[in-house]
Amino acid sequence: MELSCWRRCSRNACFVTLLLLALTSGAVFAGGGVILRDDICIIEIGFYDAHFTAYQPNTSGNTEYCEDLPDTGETLFVLDYLHSSLREVPVDFRIINDVTGAGEFVRLEQVQAIENLDSHTVFYREPAIASNGSYRVDFKFLQRGEYIGVVTAGHPTNDNTYSAVFPFTVGRSAFPYWMLYLLAATLFVLIIRYAYASMRDTSGND
Repeated sequence: MELSCWRRCSRNACFVTLLLLALTSGAVFAGGGVILRDDICIIEIGFYDAHFTAYQPNTSGNTEYCEDLPDTGETLFVLDYLHSSLREVPVDFRIINDVTGAGEFVRLEQVQAIENLDSHTVFYREPAIASNGSYRVDFKFLQRGEYIGVVTAGHPTNDNTYSAVFPFTVGRSAFPYWMLYLLAATLFVLIIRYAYASMRDTSGND
């Protein structure tokens, strides 16, 4: 009976552990574009990397944001290229209203599937080459809400293009994913305690 109890515990513990890993993975790679690497926001555009920063100088001064923006108004997006080839290729920048319903987990394929993308676009910058290695976009957000950024870069020697998407909110708090981690950890502890209590009860009855 004791062995059976611990087997049940092991199965439940493994399930919760896998759940926690899945949640963590979803949060780190949400959108497949902007990730946190050594406390620095990095946008991955295919094989290209760039340091990604957003500022709202009128309301937050020099405070740096990775994705979610606390206010509407003037916003500056800055991509500092970490891959030298990016200095040689055209890069465009698009912001759309999030009509996918995927939120933090949106993927490029879902954006590509949107019909009449232009009708959902609130900002678009034509492809441009930033030979100095710093690509900047200024935009004034007039409405709070959920948005998706799309950055597309060319290839220096062929016609291939590479894109990254990054979901973000403006003027509202993002979903607190840390609460999911806390819930998963709490469930794990409860399962262990339940299994231990069951084992003690079984031992007492013997």
